[in-house]
Amino acid sequence: MRIGIFGTGGMADALGTQWARHDLMVSGRSDPAPLAERLGAATGTWRETAAFADVLLLAVPAVAIGEVLAEAGPLAGKVLVDCTNDPGLTGAPVASRIATDAHVVKAFNLAHVDVWRMTPPAFDGRPLSVPLCGDDPAALEAVSTLVRDIGAKPVHAGGLDRAALLEATAAFAIGLWFAGEDAQAILTPIAPTR
Repeated sequence: MRIGIFGTGGMADALGTQWARHDLMVSGRSDPAPLAERLGAATGTWRETAAFADVLLLAVPAVAIGEVLAEAGPLAGKVLVDCTNDPGLTGAPVASRIATDAHVVKAFNLAHVDVWRMTPPAFDGRPLSVPLCGDDPAALEAVSTLVRDIGAKPVHAGGLDRAALLEATAAFAIGLWFAGEDAQAILTPIAPTR
């Protein structure tokens, strides 16, 4: 799979490291060369990276999404994985409002960057579950493959209209973590009865 990485920060680094077995190209607002060298990836402009990739990871601050996607050009038919969180919680994710010709999948936004560095990300013997929100079955399957590649479990969480719920969940859980609370303890791991 050819993966383009938009961004050079922690999420781009952590997920890019997990996906280094794929063909990668990195672009960024800062120099992408150091990250690309570590990943064994090529570098390119936003537009070159978009043209190269089957799947694009959008790992830039929410405030930069509009500029980055405008410079990337048309994304028709591309899978765009949005791992960002919009601090404004303005409804539909920013990426899906701007990249209307891409197959946007919201994923990888609920865990701290250090979780994505774990190989595999598992807790008490259970693989991390990664909720995915998207409308295109082929895009969801491509992102599911990337989730499984890092040793996690993809969880189809509904259409892109539900992606704002993932962002709200992230805002809620991150607030608890910063307050010193155990957000995981809220979601009790009791098996459902049927």
